[in-house]
Amino acid sequence: MIGRRTILAGAAAAAVPLRARAQPAPARVLRYVPQADLGSIDPIWTTSVVTRDHGFLIYDTLFGTDANFQPTPQLAEGHSLEQDGRVCTVRLRTGLKFHDGEAIRARDGVASLERWMVRAPLGQKLKSVLDELSAPDDLTIRFRLKRPLPYLVPMLGLPATPVPFIMPERVARTDPFQQITDTTGSGPFRYLAQEHIPGSFSAYAPFAGYSPTPAGGTGLTAGPKLTHFDRIEWHTLPDAATAAAALQRGEMDWFCQPPPEVLELLRRSRGISVGPLDLLPYTLLLRFNSLNPPFDNAAIRRALLPAIDQADFVAACVGNNPEAGITGTGVFPAGSPSASDAGLEPLRGPRSMDLARQRLKEAGYDGGLVRVLGPTDILNPSALTQVGIDLFRRLGMNLDVQLTDWASVVQRRPNKEPVERGGWSASFYSNPGFDLLNPATNALLRGNGAGAWFGWPTIPRLEELRENWFDTADPAAQAAITREMQVVAMRELPFIPLGGLRNFTATRADLRDRVVGSPIFWNLKRA
Repeated sequence: MIGRRTILAGAAAAAVPLRARAQPAPARVLRYVPQADLGSIDPIWTTSVVTRDHGFLIYDTLFGTDANFQPTPQLAEGHSLEQDGRVCTVRLRTGLKFHDGEAIRARDGVASLERWMVRAPLGQKLKSVLDELSAPDDLTIRFRLKRPLPYLVPMLGLPATPVPFIMPERVARTDPFQQITDTTGSGPFRYLAQEHIPGSFSAYAPFAGYSPTPAGGTGLTAGPKLTHFDRIEWHTLPDAATAAAALQRGEMDWFCQPPPEVLELLRRSRGISVGPLDLLPYTLLLRFNSLNPPFDNAAIRRALLPAIDQADFVAACVGNNPEAGITGTGVFPAGSPSASDAGLEPLRGPRSMDLARQRLKEAGYDGGLVRVLGPTDILNPSALTQVGIDLFRRLGMNLDVQLTDWASVVQRRPNKEPVERGGWSASFYSNPGFDLLNPATNALLRGNGAGAWFGWPTIPRLEELRENWFDTADPAAQAAITREMQVVAMRELPFIPLGGLRNFTATRADLRDRVVGSPIFWNLKRA
């Protein structure tokens, strides 16, 4: 029998993308294979990490975040606090421009933040304590708060999705629940919308009018964003072997997320460099639609726990690379200050399908339809979905499996309707550790119903604990709160943590100064 690895290796040696054949890469063009197609250009409307990466190319933020998770100025010159922290004034740098040549003004920042506050968990928190957000003049953004919010400035620069990118006022006034169509940005690259080929290709070019920050700071989104390529091309190549072959031949420069078998091949390839993609491990998870049957019933959600073996899900993602997989994880990423073992007993000890079947019956599962929504073209969620489908079937659940490309998943998951009207029941995700870092960023731990992340759970106690976390600056008190939040989350189960993984990425060895943290394109250069 010919194994999967042999097939992949053989294909990698022979396959060449047609676009690469027709257009060899010049030295000042960076060709990148993203983890999935760019299904949406609106980084506020969706939490897709592919759209976030697109957003960091074409937009900038008021503040950045360095490798130690500290805020540093970007579009902002700095900030000041008055009235015991209840008034925060942010000053913009002079001479800033949007891609259409218009000046970046404070009212653009106000409109951008107002749109962000509707969709982002961080923004929703800010909005809840905000008395007024105003632009007294073209360079001044002023926050008047009901009470001090010490986390305010870090919130304005965290790279957790959705990110508070600064857009022109006319674009930012778009309904937050509708997608934008105007990609005029504030960042170091322009999006070449006329070149976009859905499912295949996107392109970017440097913006000559961009003004890098003079402020210090390095890593993640801090410091000056300098462009060293005349063009960035994203080539969507769903077949991993084809992408690996293109990388080996020098027709692609960067393969964002190779699958385990291909990664092994690339580690042995001359001219290829393999390294960590992120600072924190990703969290693997099963997200429920808590609005509709059967998973509107928390007892049915809990009934699955005896059958969940994190090792199975992790292995599907990392293959034979044990250094990449992490088990025993909870609702915060492993290695983060908020991580703990509180409430994780149901995921430990011997696993039992029989016990899970019994508990499903006791909880009232009556054979109702369970629609699993999952992608075919994005590595980790696809692998998780396959393991989850097998588990649901062995539990005797009545499955309807809907597997599509990632762009279609992004379009379909906002649907709150029951399954008989096109809705969904469960979906599997691999979320960046930074997005789940703490209660401020962890959208999956919101329990605010219709305002929550896709799945829309209503869990008042989680909301209370989150508020308490914001109100304390004491690390020990914050740790106690995050432990209790995990206990509540493991009881109510807005999602089930399925383990963690460290993502690795592959580039041509002649690329230098790649920022570890996410696919970041500024400061990257060819040796």
